[in-house]
Amino acid sequence: MQRGFSLVELSIVLVILGLLTGGILAGQSLIRAAELRSFSTDLSKYNAAIYSFRDKYFSLPGDMSNATSFWTALDADPATCKAASATGPATCNGNGNGMIEELAGSFEMFRFWQHLANAGLIEGSFTGTQNLADLGGDRCQVGVNCPAMKISGVSPRTAWYGSITGGAHSHLYDGNYGNLLIVSIRNGPFLKPEELWNVDTKLDDGKPHYGRIVTYKKTFDPGYADCIVGTTQSTDYNLSSSSVACLPNWIGF
Repeated sequence: MQRGFSLVELSIVLVILGLLTGGILAGQSLIRAAELRSFSTDLSKYNAAIYSFRDKYFSLPGDMSNATSFWTALDADPATCKAASATGPATCNGNGNGMIEELAGSFEMFRFWQHLANAGLIEGSFTGTQNLADLGGDRCQVGVNCPAMKISGVSPRTAWYGSITGGAHSHLYDGNYGNLLIVSIRNGPFLKPEELWNVDTKLDDGKPHYGRIVTYKKTFDPGYADCIVGTTQSTDYNLSSSSVACLPNWIGF
């Protein structure tokens, strides 16, 4: 006698597999939606922290020229203090020129996070210097010299871009960018066009090259080609694409 599964039994198994697959996919969608909500919350939190710091100390974090008056000096020599790694609130001064700089020998872009943490405006403890073991990419070591965000591997960093015209910083369109909060995974894209459009619409104007949330030119790198439609400054997000091709920048602080 040969034994096997009946059609009813096979149907039950297929239904169970379908329910499990649907539950997994639905769970992944819920997790991603929660990550995007947290991402938007983090951007708003950092923005509020920057302005609260400026209102209290009359300068920008990292660029603050009298930071050691509040939190003591990490090194008595300003020239060597810049490269000194902090394990507590002791810190170093910035040059007070209103620019969060990432030039060689200047660590304002990392003191930025240490000063915000010292002021109690963000959580964490940060070294205030670049990741000396890795001088490539954005030099950001999550949880060490820059904070972690809810999306795995994503961290914010700062830079001064100022007014861009005539091809300087070829990845961005012309405009007045000032200080920039760049959110990235090793400078690579991590959001789908629809996801960044959603964040941009909630916090700004929903346009990829206007307002305070902007992304890179389509022609900058093949990895960003599917983020937006067209190549002009008035273009829109490529909402029909499911590629992970977008990286956001928060400008103007």
